Amino acid sequence: MALGSLVAVVVGVAFLASAYVYWSGIGMRPKDFPPGPPTLPIIGNIHQLPTSQPHKQFQKWAEEYGPVFSLVLGTQVLIVVSNDVAIKELFDKRSAIYSDRLEMYIGQTLCSGGYRFLMLRYGDNWRMFRKLGHQLLNAQASKIYVPYQLLESKQLMYELLHQPEMFFESFRRYSNSLSTHIIYGWRTVKHDDPRLLQVFEGFYNFGLLAQTGAAALADFFPILRYLPDFLIPTKTRAKALHQKEMKMYLDLWLEAKRSIEAGTIKDCMCVDMAKQQEIEGFTDEQAAYIAGSFLEAGSDTTAATLYGFVCALLLFPEVQARAQKELDEVIGSSRLPTLDDEFSLPYIRACVKESLRWMPTAVLGGVPHATTREDIYNGYRIPAGAGIVNNVYAIHMDENRYRNPRAFNPERFLGDSQSAAEAARNPDPTARDHFVFGSGRRICLGMHIAERSLFIAISRMLWAFEFRPEKDGQGNDILPDGETLTEGLSVHPAKFNAKIIPRDATRARMIESEMRFE
Repeated sequence: MALGSLVAVVVGVAFLASAYVYWSGIGMRPKDFPPGPPTLPIIGNIHQLPTSQPHKQFQKWAEEYGPVFSLVLGTQVLIVVSNDVAIKELFDKRSAIYSDRLEMYIGQTLCSGGYRFLMLRYGDNWRMFRKLGHQLLNAQASKIYVPYQLLESKQLMYELLHQPEMFFESFRRYSNSLSTHIIYGWRTVKHDDPRLLQVFEGFYNFGLLAQTGAAALADFFPILRYLPDFLIPTKTRAKALHQKEMKMYLDLWLEAKRSIEAGTIKDCMCVDMAKQQEIEGFTDEQAAYIAGSFLEAGSDTTAATLYGFVCALLLFPEVQARAQKELDEVIGSSRLPTLDDEFSLPYIRACVKESLRWMPTAVLGGVPHATTREDIYNGYRIPAGAGIVNNVYAIHMDENRYRNPRAFNPERFLGDSQSAAEAARNPDPTARDHFVFGSGRRICLGMHIAERSLFIAISRMLWAFEFRPEKDGQGNDILPDGETLTEGLSVHPAKFNAKIIPRDATRARMIESEMRFE
């Protein structure tokens, strides 16, 4: 054999051997990682990821492999945190390490142009917008929006009185209008407002696109990002969604700026964002997406939680009876409950907490956090750049925390006077009420507003109405499915119907009267 040919063979064999050694390590779990389901070379655990109801499988894995387990997904590692002690230690106490985001090519780069606040990487831009959001939405500052919440709840009661079959749409209008009021200074007064529909449709489509197999593969194997769009149609759909979203959010932002210049805008977030823009110099596109991100978050989660609460009322009618007994004793029938009644209505407060625990809208904590550097926890290595999942559903269904967790039982929170924010800051992780608002530096900025919105809506709905299941042809109750959830970043029960009727004529007249004076 000629020397040149021999050299070529040797080089080829060496290349193949090196490639084999390199690729055989991908997809395999190092021995010092947290435990997890068995892996396969190259793909790791990708083949085991569920295509629907993922929270159920993640709960099973937590029970099998412990409160901190790992999934190896091609070149990416997910560390799944499934108990309160680990959440407090990693997300809160080590927040400087655990506050980044994974690079999400489809979800952030293509779907969002790199602008979506939910997915911004940990850095100067994120800190700037986070600081602004905290200034506008902290417990004290957000009290300015209480009149908006009371107004929107009055329209919600009026809608439930006159079109009760559309209660899901009414919940969406309630939460969206409150969000547009707080962010942009104007209300959404109709269910079919095109902007309302586009917000919900856009966020739903974003959640689906960001969680498609193609999106996941582009993150698990980054080399696939360079394939042409016709081979990965998800890329084309993601770019189209971003163009549509950008136009909507930019139009809303520029409309707010024109109202500021004209002096016609109400107190809202955009006023302060415009002032901050002059100082920091961020672009209109950045501001538009930040405001839009707050709109998405505020519009979806409150509506989904209220829908889950009605589902619980139909499945656990004893809750409705006890709640209405408390309301009748404290409030009577001559006026609607207000926020001033909150601590006189401990069972209603407990209903709010139990709603957030029993049917969390972010069953897997939304978008995973990521580590900025390597860390050690309980003797296991957590690598730099790993995704960190807050396994909310598994924590909420932990028998050690909540006895009989699939029962909707507000009594478990009687005596807990903490707000969600106070509970999250409590140094004792076992004293935290629920984990749906997240943890650490990325905890939900709007939690104070969300809690108040839920208390106002739940107390007034139970004060005014009876919630009953519909009947089939044989007179049997048609009950909702409290176990099967919709897909996406934010979830709620599968579609169901309910009969919503006024408790008495006095309360119905009160609802009519309250709306006439607005």
